[in-house]
Amino acid sequence: MQHIEQYQKPFLKYLEGFAVDKEPGNLYNPINYILQLGGKRLRPILTLMTADIFGGNADTAMDAALSIEVFHNFSLVHDDIMDDAPLRRGEETVHEKWNLNTGILSGDAMLIMAYQLFENYEPQIFQALAKLFSKTALEVCEGQQYDIDFETRDDVTIPEYLKMIEYKTAVLVGAAMKMGAIVAKASIEDQNSIYEFGRLLGIAFQLQDDYLDAFGNPETFGKQVGGDIIENKKTYLYLKTMELGSDDDTLNLKTFISNLELPNSNKVEKVKEIFVSSGASAATQNAVKDYTNKAFEVLETLNISNDKKQELRIFGEQLMNRRV
Repeated sequence: MQHIEQYQKPFLKYLEGFAVDKEPGNLYNPINYILQLGGKRLRPILTLMTADIFGGNADTAMDAALSIEVFHNFSLVHDDIMDDAPLRRGEETVHEKWNLNTGILSGDAMLIMAYQLFENYEPQIFQALAKLFSKTALEVCEGQQYDIDFETRDDVTIPEYLKMIEYKTAVLVGAAMKMGAIVAKASIEDQNSIYEFGRLLGIAFQLQDDYLDAFGNPETFGKQVGGDIIENKKTYLYLKTMELGSDDDTLNLKTFISNLELPNSNKVEKVKEIFVSSGASAATQNAVKDYTNKAFEVLETLNISNDKKQELRIFGEQLMNRRV
């Protein structure tokens, strides 16, 4: 995604300058650690890109972009605790490297620090950013709770699943873009439209993630392929199989999912075959295209040049066709 690189380098430099050299070290060192573990930095880049698109200066949106990145990493620290995950981006998770209490407390501090970054803006922009941030942060928590609830339910519907990924993932993408528009002092109409564009792209992004988890190339995906299958997650692929599959498909899927003696590699291959034969694989790819195209429809309502609309369209197409 070549267009991203022009925002990525200055943001990473700004992020380096955010490193916290304060006491107590056991509170701030884990914060520096998680922020330096890498990742796509997609959300802050979207903030900077949107500020540019609406005629602002990407540099003035740096603190808003950093706030989004700090919040996103805060949520990862706490998610890893809830999932008892040993690794994040190939390295030890914060609670494993330090301990559970440190993970909770450092995460809490990150949430506060994310808010503090808005203090660098004039009152009107500060208020708009803080209001959006509070709404989004609460929705992310709601999405996480839905995800936890779904682990013990066998009756999850596709609309419920879409709502969960909207709250857990997509609203933060929408908020990242709207923050850039707020800093650039775009009209309220354009702020709301670019939020909707980001929200729809965020849903497409997560559905593509579901698909790549099963069918991605292990060398490029960056995560264990088939991880969702091994963990028995009720992803869009799973739910679509239950909706579209034959009686044999659904029975076999449930059998493979519940078989504790089946080696993981066999389980992944057998479940993937059912995803394909049931039509769930094709349906998931179509859903990615549908949500991306809905986002493109929103583009037409934005009060920006056709060149800038094309920039956003290319970005959306790159996301839809990504393999990582």
